[in-house]
Amino acid sequence: MRVQTIPARIRWAVDIMDVGPADNILEIGCGPGAGAELICQRLESGKLFAIDRSESGVDRTKRRCRKYVESGRLTVRQIDLATLRVPVRRLNKVFAFNVNLFWVRSCTDEVALLHERVLPGGAVYLFYDANRPEMVPNIVEKASAALTAGGFRISVVDQKAPSVVGIIGKR
Repeated sequence: MRVQTIPARIRWAVDIMDVGPADNILEIGCGPGAGAELICQRLESGKLFAIDRSESGVDRTKRRCRKYVESGRLTVRQIDLATLRVPVRRLNKVFAFNVNLFWVRSCTDEVALLHERVLPGGAVYLFYDANRPEMVPNIVEKASAALTAGGFRISVVDQKAPSVVGIIGKR
């Protein structure tokens, strides 16, 4: 079996989240499973619930993270955030990387769901590749506005290499 690397941008984003061993986390848009793998490595009693609208994304994450699925630390489902019913009662953190939902259209219902499920003191972490600098201000403005309207307090972090921007919404 080929060893899959975890991109530096994903490592940086997960480091920013400061995953604790007992955290309950939702990942939106798990794609190939790199974020899920790194998050699960840091969990002990905590759980990761990863979703993706794409069947191939779900399949890739399940294959890549088979040992975490088998241990019960990771659950992966093909579903979009709008129709999600999170099996974890309360979440410490929500993680998304390059999920356009938060800046390309209205996401009031989705943000309300997150606000309802994230514990006070918890946070939503939205990360985006920033390799097209002309788009970054628009992404930050719209994603920040969506989270602010949903009751989250916003901070923005960025890194130059690899070029990533993060919008953090604290509850």
